[in-house]
Amino acid sequence: MPTRREFLKDLSGATAGIVFAGCCCADSTRAFARSPQQSTTQPSPGSKRAPVTINGQRVPVVDVHSHVRVPEAWDLVKDRIAREGHHGDAQQANPDGLGNILNVNKRLADLDQMGIDVQAVSINPWWYWADEGLARKIIQVQNEKIAALCAAHPDRFVGLGSVALQHASLAVEQIEEGVKKQGMRGFAIGGSVNGEDLSAPKFNPIWAKAEELEALIFIHPQVSGTPIDERRLQGNGNLDNVIGHPLETTLALTHLIQDGILDLFPRLKICAAHGGGYLPSYSGRNDECLKAFPKDCRPLKKLPSEYLKQLYYDSVLFTPEDMRHLIAVVGSSQVVLGTDYPALWNRTPVDRILAIPGLTDKQRLAIFNGTLARLLKTNA
Repeated sequence: MPTRREFLKDLSGATAGIVFAGCCCADSTRAFARSPQQSTTQPSPGSKRAPVTINGQRVPVVDVHSHVRVPEAWDLVKDRIAREGHHGDAQQANPDGLGNILNVNKRLADLDQMGIDVQAVSINPWWYWADEGLARKIIQVQNEKIAALCAAHPDRFVGLGSVALQHASLAVEQIEEGVKKQGMRGFAIGGSVNGEDLSAPKFNPIWAKAEELEALIFIHPQVSGTPIDERRLQGNGNLDNVIGHPLETTLALTHLIQDGILDLFPRLKICAAHGGGYLPSYSGRNDECLKAFPKDCRPLKKLPSEYLKQLYYDSVLFTPEDMRHLIAVVGSSQVVLGTDYPALWNRTPVDRILAIPGLTDKQRLAIFNGTLARLLKTNA
């Protein structure tokens, strides 16, 4: 079996097959916000990077949430996905599906402008319909391309690999290979799998392996997993994304809590996209259910709301008050910076962290890099 060094050597030059798809590029200029007399994100003279400083000290910034697409994976499925895939899968898989194709140099320039030093790259799951043989090929090519990108730019990128969650034994193999041979720091998964919740017993070996290898699991919802009737998400407002995605994440986390997965695997490291959906804003209702409907709400080892501090959440929220409330509920140690790059949800991520009222420098440092440096094992 080849070592990780041998594996990455074989991948030299392979990054040509990976693309970054998104709505549009970063603005050519940006207004850098400052916290009062403390923090700045002004570019240093002669530098393309926009360094973040707190009390005059340079602060590395790590991004947990960004996306890439692999054309070779699309080539494997383009003749089947429309017929066999779920709603939204073809759009997610097609490297041209979101508009512009962004190359590595453009991505690095955008990261420099946003003040991002290290970025975790991942692929939104769209392959849960695939049979085992096809799923093995999809994951192999995607993880190889992610590994090659990270090997070519080890100071800027770390990988969150793909797994075929619908085939649990295969997914366990892919986690093992991804961590030990391809250098993955974690894995990106959807909020459900073909209508099954992540708390289903068939997935327990996956959680066990991720816990054993200390691999971060990043939960990103998908249109194909949206848990309400598709017709109700039609109409103005892009509701399948704006409403459906946070709702999918809310249900995913709630099942992991209420069905006892976080008790079975207490060292499992899970980060939820988009601030954890709606759960942190209404978690007390789960606690009250124990009193209001005791026959329907089984007690856990602790109150359901207390498990929120066992999880991590990215910062893809949109007002300082949203972020302040999330931190008040889960603690600053559980919140990490995310951009959702190359989408336009969060083009000034550093400014949004600096705008959160009442944060201490220590809390800002944890959100910018301290927690993710530990979870992703970066040198930032």
